[in-house]
Amino acid sequence: MSGMMCARMTQGKTRLWAVHKNTSLMPRLSHFYHSSSAPTSKLRSSSDTMARFSPQQSRPVHATPFMNHSATPSDANYDTANPVYIRKYLRTYGLTPPRSESYETQKARCLAQLGLKNTPIDKFQYLSTLRKNNVHLFYRLVTDHLRELTPLIYTPVVGEACQRWSEIYQQPEGMYLSWEDRGNLAAVIANWPQPTVEITCITDGSRILGLGDLGINGMGIPIGKLALYTACAGIRPEATLPLTLDLGTSNKTLREDPLYMGSRRDKISPEEEREFLDELMSALTERWPGIVIQFEDFKNPFPALERYQGSYTCFNDDIQGTGAVILGGVINAVKRSGLPCKDQRAVFFGAGSAGVGVAKQIVDFFVREGMTEEDARNCFYLVDTKGLVTADRGDKLADHKVYFARQDNNGQQFKTLEEVVDHVQPTILMGLSTMGGVFTPEILRKMADWNTSPIIFPLSNPSSKSECDFETAVKNTDGRCLFASGSPFPTMTFTNSQGQTNTYHPGQGNNMYVFPGIGLGSILSKAVRVTDNMIYASGEALSKALTAEEIERGLLYPDITRIREVSVVVARNVMRAAQADKVDRENALRNMSDKDLDNYIKVHMYDPHTEVRALEREVGHLLSSLGNMTPFSSGSPIEEVNGNPHKL
Repeated sequence: MSGMMCARMTQGKTRLWAVHKNTSLMPRLSHFYHSSSAPTSKLRSSSDTMARFSPQQSRPVHATPFMNHSATPSDANYDTANPVYIRKYLRTYGLTPPRSESYETQKARCLAQLGLKNTPIDKFQYLSTLRKNNVHLFYRLVTDHLRELTPLIYTPVVGEACQRWSEIYQQPEGMYLSWEDRGNLAAVIANWPQPTVEITCITDGSRILGLGDLGINGMGIPIGKLALYTACAGIRPEATLPLTLDLGTSNKTLREDPLYMGSRRDKISPEEEREFLDELMSALTERWPGIVIQFEDFKNPFPALERYQGSYTCFNDDIQGTGAVILGGVINAVKRSGLPCKDQRAVFFGAGSAGVGVAKQIVDFFVREGMTEEDARNCFYLVDTKGLVTADRGDKLADHKVYFARQDNNGQQFKTLEEVVDHVQPTILMGLSTMGGVFTPEILRKMADWNTSPIIFPLSNPSSKSECDFETAVKNTDGRCLFASGSPFPTMTFTNSQGQTNTYHPGQGNNMYVFPGIGLGSILSKAVRVTDNMIYASGEALSKALTAEEIERGLLYPDITRIREVSVVVARNVMRAAQADKVDRENALRNMSDKDLDNYIKVHMYDPHTEVRALEREVGHLLSSLGNMTPFSSGSPIEEVNGNPHKL
């Protein structure tokens, strides 16, 4: 090889090194190299990645020798869509079938393979493996088939996945922090290989969905939740951190299960958990100062939220996210019902964190509609396992229930939901109890007798825990109910008592309508806190996101296929609320018009459909800059263009 050629190659390599050190491209190339954004024990260290761009390397990139097959890295990017020059650059040329496939071909294969899986949990595992092996293809598939695939990657199927987590576990994903790690949490967190984390979802596994204490088996929740942050709001997958706290479990069956992978100790005390969380919050923000922290599925979530929301950029989706998404549906349902807020009477079956969070958001809505706070609060009747929550019931109420304790019952106690419903004759019936079928046909028929358009929201997850299903609600209210559930139900056709046959579309009050936008808005505005106004803004934005066609169809929530559009609107309103509350640090965005701010948000959203091709162009440009060594200088692999094979 001539000296001039060697010099040109060295200069080119030096340019690659400079790009690695001085621009954002190399982290993206590193992400492109790896098969998944989720770190595993086999991910290369940063020094290994940097070595690939060392100026001392002088071999022509297009002629890089193949690795010994026994040492082939399992974390390399073997995407069959990679063109030849990417494969040669990544040293995977010859290790995959020769055809460079189109996305359409890949998608067809994935859907065919998914169709061969017989059970929901098999489909869940298939999609999990795809996410780990080909992260861009996974998110392309999910964003193109959101309605069909969301139930498989999150609720309701994630519930079964968590119950069987130790049984179906295959490879590391996410981070686990144990009680035994206290005092060293910062050192353990330093093991996370991604240099930038923008958002984390944390659970202690103590109350997973409606399934109780599942310990570290609850890891499926942070993983699934963060997958939705990426799919629905475009937060980069490598910037997310699923985090599960192994603080013991009160589930004796788990502790005695030989396959359970968590510590076999009883749940630590609330005081010990507070001590642990104090250290954790400090360690997380020490490494990633701008990180957004979302708490999920804590049995008693109020203490942590109240302790940290004034000092950290954090929120609790069970309390605040649920409240915001149901607020969005209730705003639209109240408008559709024709009754003003002052005439609404709401019975909540379930007075836990989610129920109280939802009720408080709706109180806020009623107040903003002109009611006093006292009058708004008096519209709500909360029912727990002991009956109607009253101030004189005789038991010690949990702190979060006191606000809604009735004082107008004149000493009378109502022990069952049926008794409360008969006493109140509500216009709104909310279910957050995880007691499947408790909204009986008799109760639903009474709701229809009292109201022209009864508002029925059975919100418990998974679907087996839903207070009623859509078909039962429609048939027993003669098709007049305004319905939204926590889990998905199919569209149905029904002929009412007047002989009119209509197609009915269930609303799904899924938190995924708001929490991705809350996270994205908090990240982009660089909010130092997540305020109550930011949470309210997310629900209000959701209520206004319906199109004219969706309103015509009677929907309370936007079509789920528009979720990324909705997330832009939610994120913008969250950012505006952050600006109004003066908790934002990205001051340059304050003077942007809404249109410009929407464009700013869209530009900063990860898009799996453009990601791969953009990286291909950048790598191709870098390799072409080496002069005569063009990316296509040797070999004749087969490329697929518009579904047809072509030789290069």
